[in-house]
Amino acid sequence: MFDWSHNAYYHRLLLRQLPQPGRRVLDVGCGAGAFAARLAERSEQVDAVDRSADMIEQARRRTPGNVRCVLADVLTDPLPGKDYDAIFSISALHHMPLQDALPVLAAALRPGGVLAAVALPRVDLRHELPVELVAAVGHRLLGAMFFATRLLGRAGPFAKDPAHASMPVVMNPPLTTRQAAREAAAVLPGVRVRRLLFWRYLLTWHKPITSEG
Repeated sequence: MFDWSHNAYYHRLLLRQLPQPGRRVLDVGCGAGAFAARLAERSEQVDAVDRSADMIEQARRRTPGNVRCVLADVLTDPLPGKDYDAIFSISALHHMPLQDALPVLAAALRPGGVLAAVALPRVDLRHELPVELVAAVGHRLLGAMFFATRLLGRAGPFAKDPAHASMPVVMNPPLTTRQAAREAAAVLPGVRVRRLLFWRYLLTWHKPITSEG
């Protein structure tokens, strides 16, 4: 009843990472296309990839004409383009080994381009107990607010996508926030990884303008 989408909650955070102008961007693990549709409002061209044929079919139905939805696995298939201004990912990186996925994405960015991803960390109560407690309380409070909004006949923010039930779910992600930060730094010098409140971490990296990286 009081459930809501943590992925949708962080759409705005990711959109703030979009460089201007952001002519061509890539959405990795696009799911049913909700975030790709928002990127399309701010970018000339969006390539949206997912390895689920069902998700790609749904994304094609809900995204505008400047979104190209491609069935592909970034670890085994060629990406649909290169020299992207930005690459985004929501709740997909924890499905892949970072040491394999991050070099592929980094290579597809133009110099100065931005990689920004939100992913799930493994529970790490030793280092993240306070944020876990605050998240549990905040989740319920916001859920009650969103439920009240729906009762008033208004569309509640951050509602779960109708396709949510058919999306792949990782119940026990392989890496804690700290482990993800270490693995990412070994591949992308200068990368930033920080824990977010509602059971996600944010990874951001700016590709150097020089030929290095």
